[in-house]
Amino acid sequence: MEDQPALQLLLPQRPLILGLAGCSGSGKTTLARELTAQLSATLLPLDFYYRCLSHLPSEDRSLQNFDHPDSLEHLLLVQHIEELAEGRSIDRPIYDFTTHTRVPDQTETIVSAPVLIVEGILALHYPRLRTLYDFSIYVNAPNEICLNRRIYRDMRERGRTEASVRAQFEATAKPMADLYVIPSARHASVTVEGTDALDWSVEQVLQRLHQLDLVRVHHARRSER
Repeated sequence: MEDQPALQLLLPQRPLILGLAGCSGSGKTTLARELTAQLSATLLPLDFYYRCLSHLPSEDRSLQNFDHPDSLEHLLLVQHIEELAEGRSIDRPIYDFTTHTRVPDQTETIVSAPVLIVEGILALHYPRLRTLYDFSIYVNAPNEICLNRRIYRDMRERGRTEASVRAQFEATAKPMADLYVIPSARHASVTVEGTDALDWSVEQVLQRLHQLDLVRVHHARRSER
């Protein structure tokens, strides 16, 4: 009887999961989007997981502390990441920042990918989230730069006034950053500067991922196309 070739069982590979954090306005979202493109990743912003405030009068919603860890339903995100890690798709909530509510009866279907990037100011704060990461990134930037970027973003994308953005920054964003966001930097695998050129920040992250043999397979796939 001739020898038969051994059968190799190919099991699905678990996605590479990256956590990316930094203060609001640090440049973390820009970096996350670029890394998403570079790695053909699925991006999971924490911003979509703000708790729905539809139970509050509209005039009271904007008075909430959106920079406190309790403002995010992070355990739902944990559940979604675990499902994506197993190759299943998820129905992600859609959040309306102008009304501080989730869009009723609407979700966005997100499919798994070889790389998942979790991005948000508190992405490195929650222990349950940190246990899911293979690698983590913190984006550092001075307060004044963060404030100016936040004013530009919130006025353009979220219908805010400059005065309201400044008031919220002083009342909650900066104090919460001091308490929760900045201390979470110690959990990062690498820290980059939000004032550096985007290309250089991306290069630092990719170099470190290469050194750890975390993206070799993904880049090989990209080079074959």
